[in-house]
Amino acid sequence: MSIKKVCVIGASGKLGQYMVQHALDLDYDVVGVCRERSVGKLERFKGRITLIPGATNDRELIKNAVAGCDGVLTVLVPWGVNQYSSGTAQAVLDYADPGARLIFSCGWHISMDGQDVYSRTFTTLVKVFGWLGRFLRVVELDDQVEACRRVFASSAKWTVVRGSSLEEGESQGLPVWSEHVGDPILKSDLTRRVDFALFMIKALENDGLIQKAPAIIGCQTPSALTHKS
Repeated sequence: MSIKKVCVIGASGKLGQYMVQHALDLDYDVVGVCRERSVGKLERFKGRITLIPGATNDRELIKNAVAGCDGVLTVLVPWGVNQYSSGTAQAVLDYADPGARLIFSCGWHISMDGQDVYSRTFTTLVKVFGWLGRFLRVVELDDQVEACRRVFASSAKWTVVRGSSLEEGESQGLPVWSEHVGDPILKSDLTRRVDFALFMIKALENDGLIQKAPAIIGCQTPSALTHKS
């Protein structure tokens, strides 16, 4: 399938802005969705993208935004306690054009088949962060898990890209990936955010990633270089 028009849901965030730039570099027509208060963050793209401001779990807004798009790139953010992630994911699944490539982003804590292996430190951090987020009513990690459960159950042409810890910096190239956290290639647990976005964009035309949940890591990290073969 040839990609010509894409929608970036969560376009104003750091990852979203990188995805918008990568998409423009590939001459895609770009529709960006972000909260109204964040529109100013996309000022540098003015006149180059179609911007639709509003809540990303607004079903009517998503319906209009994804219409006619060959690909939809969705940042599944767990903000708030109002099913923001699952509401966004469900709207994309319901309204994206049949056959469109749907690319979602999340963290390593999401597991598609239960075969991922996590360190005790990692699981403790996820539990603490999840509890604190719910207590303060600012983050709902369980809803991000629910969002991905709905995606995994869908027959659509989806990919869920699971990111490691992120850092800023110049691009190092397309990240490497594994089907499961715990693979030695992922040990370094670090990816440039610009390259996370690059992997999302490249996944649009990679049929080998359809209905997979790749866990990614920077291609120049020590573990990636050691186990690249």
